[in-house]
Amino acid sequence: MLLIEIVWAVGMAIWVLLVIYGTRWTYDRWIGRGMEPMVAVYYNRKIVHMLAAGVVILIIPFVFTQPWLPLLGGFALGGFTAYMHKFGGRMHWMQSPKNMNDSSFSFMLGLSIFLLWILFDDPWLAVLPSLFMAFGDGVTGVVRNKLFARRTKSAWGNVAMAIVSLPMGWFVGAAATIPIPFWGLIAGAISSFVERYEFGPIDDNILIALASTAVLILGASYGPLL
Repeated sequence: MLLIEIVWAVGMAIWVLLVIYGTRWTYDRWIGRGMEPMVAVYYNRKIVHMLAAGVVILIIPFVFTQPWLPLLGGFALGGFTAYMHKFGGRMHWMQSPKNMNDSSFSFMLGLSIFLLWILFDDPWLAVLPSLFMAFGDGVTGVVRNKLFARRTKSAWGNVAMAIVSLPMGWFVGAAATIPIPFWGLIAGAISSFVERYEFGPIDDNILIALASTAVLILGASYGPLL
């Protein structure tokens, strides 16, 4: 079983790297059409959010029996992207020189999955904060980039995130070992709200993961609201 899970982990890592380096093509294509470089960067980051991380997160509950490999994968990707920022030659097509949010995304993904899985032995509950980050925040970035052609915070992005995150929180919460759909809904709502804020090195990925993980710990400990 462990060998099979390791093979899956390696395959997921290869998939993530293929998506990351594949976005060089979208960057070059958009730049060739006259798009501002940083606009292309932020579109690519959201592609990586959803197509790389999001796909992997959706597969995790089906193929892993323990949270150790997801934790290792999150930290490996976080370490790789941090290294590329600082020493390896920044991946200019998807990494911003102004922040390292791609690294914090990976670290928080691994940590939140590990903590919730260890506490409640429920892989679907464990991946829910990461789904908020991957798909909720991913859609948010696309909407804001489309409206404003730059990285900015706007209520329209939060509305877009809520449209994705609230039903996701409800259905994943309902599928948990201890069904807590209302707590999942609350976690999605709070994630959609805190995404708008950043406090120095504490970026939206950290806030989303911390807030939604805290709500789910409370909900899974307290039990269903109805």
